[in-house]
Order: sequence, then structure tokens, then C-alpha cells
Amino acid sequence: MTKKFRKVTMMVALAALLAAAVVSVSAAGFTHAPVIMVDGEGYYMAGAPDGPDGETDIPGHYWVQAGPKQVQGKHYNTGPFGAPQWWSSDADDGELLYIVHGIIDTWSEEKAERYAAKGYVHYHELLSVDDGSLHPTKVVWLKHTARTSFTLDGGPHPELEHDVTPGVDKIFIPNGMMPYNP
Repeated sequence: MTKKFRKVTMMVALAALLAAAVVSVSAAGFTHAPVIMVDGEGYYMAGAPDGPDGETDIPGHYWVQAGPKQVQGKHYNTGPFGAPQWWSSDADDGELLYIVHGIIDTWSEEKAERYAAKGYVHYHELLSVDDGSLHPTKVVWLKHTARTSFTLDGGPHPELEHDVTPGVDKIFIPNGMMPYNP
């Protein structure tokens, strides 16, 4: 083997390794505090300003937009600014607690009932990237599917403590029947 051949082989191997790493990161795609496009405008999930540049999001959540009216998320046992075990005192810090599916839609009593029957018992507000105002009509309806058993005894509403088992958590901060009035 010539020195030039070894150098070219090593460069090809490094390029393949780098390409694989980029594909892996892109395939994952989940980020904390992403811009969510709604009707052509950018929004953040309302929450703590703990994104990379102070963007807001729900603590411990990482998202990918899965189309114009959907988001897919991962909910970890981490709080604002990395606070440990913020959602659950008996699950490991940073543990994946839920897979979350979200539907971007308006609120109405009929929709609240229909969504609740499918496990979407919680909605979350959207904040404009431009001026921080609430979306005038739309929210994100969230269904939390637990990956493991734990006690949900923290987060923003510790008074709603309950035991969680794998499957859809039909009582995860159940605000769905509360009208949305931005």
C-alpha cells in the first residue's frame, strides 16, 4: 500500500463516519424549544425560557414537527434549566417518561370531548416567535403515552400527583375542558 492510498482510504473512512453521524442526528430531529410553524408563522411552546437562546418550551420536552398540524415529542424527567427529577421523584433523572403526540387545532367543547376520548386530555399554548403573544385561536392538544411506571408528583402541578403505568396517561394535567381564551 502506498502512503497516498492509505491517506485517501483514511479520508474516505472519516467522511463516511462523519456522514453517518450527521444522518443519525438528522434522523433523530428532536430539539428542545424548536420553532413550530402554524399557518405560516413561527411559534414556541409556552414554558420556561430555557431553550438554547432563551426560547420557551415545556421543561423536559423535545419535539419534531410531524406535518403542518402535528408534533411528536419525547418527555424526559428533567425540569427547567436542567433541574433534576422535576416531574417525578421516583424515576431516574433524565429518564424518558413519555412519548408525546400533539395535534395543532382550535379549542371548542366538542373538540375537547372528542380529543379526551382519544387520550388528548391536555392542551398547551403557543407563543409567537415575533412578539411572544399567544396564538389567537390554536393550541397543541397533547397525548402522553408513558414508557414506564413512575409517580408523577412534580412538574408545574404537583397537586395532580398520580401513579403512572405504561400506556396513555388519561389524567396528565387534564386542562382540556378548560376553554382557551388568549
